Amino acid sequence: RSDGTADLSYIEQVSRDIAMNLKDYRLVVDKSTVPVLTGERVKNVITRYARGGVDFDVASNPEFLREGTAVEDTLNPDRIVFGVETRRAEKILRDLYRNFKAPIVVTDIKSAELIKHASNSFLAMKISYANALSAVCEKAGADVGEVVRGMGMDERIGHQFLRAGIGYGGSCFPKDVSAFEAISRDLGYDFRLLTEVRNINRDAKEWFLRKIQEELWIVKGKKVGVFGLSFKPNTDDCRDSVAISLVESLVELGAK
Repeated sequence: RSDGTADLSYIEQVSRDIAMNLKDYRLVVDKSTVPVLTGERVKNVITRYARGGVDFDVASNPEFLREGTAVEDTLNPDRIVFGVETRRAEKILRDLYRNFKAPIVVTDIKSAELIKHASNSFLAMKISYANALSAVCEKAGADVGEVVRGMGMDERIGHQFLRAGIGYGGSCFPKDVSAFEAISRDLGYDFRLLTEVRNINRDAKEWFLRKIQEELWIVKGKKVGVFGLSFKPNTDDCRDSVAISLVESLVELGAK
């Protein structure tokens, strides 16, 4: 939704469908990126609508696939996360992943649900930090590329996602940052850091647009070439692409 909250009506309906057709033990696993407490609500719905005495478990097994490398990420994941309540559920998931060579994190369902949102929001924060740093470097006459190169050599920081640009886009980061902010708000915590991550991301595109205007002086009537419309390299996904948003802004200014 526009306010960052998730529409879970489909998950509720599927939970009811599972409950109505549950005849013997089943493990219900959620792999989607969902708000924390979703697993608890799924369990409550199934308990309410299932026939009495039918045993089941609910688990969280979030996926961490990147666009452009989804197959590689599936076959060689950085980690595998299980959020479970019983040893029976854990054993089933361990058997399912027995041929995968990756660290396995076994935790409770709520923690597993939070890991995905927390991970994506942190990566988005690194991108916004690099973009904010870029603005400081420009005012100081420093080279942001050299600054982040020196920073990234610190193994506690690393080079990944620490690169200035025109902001993050795609189907995950914008949605997950807003969702995590909304989740935190619903839990009674104002996650102001994430608000600034979104603001800096928005400002990065506006900053780049101003640079184009300064370079061209009069944008109206000029032809501007844009190479690459997807939200990142090695994918054809243009959802929430900052490049497309930039093109739309240039067209509004009269560019061809």
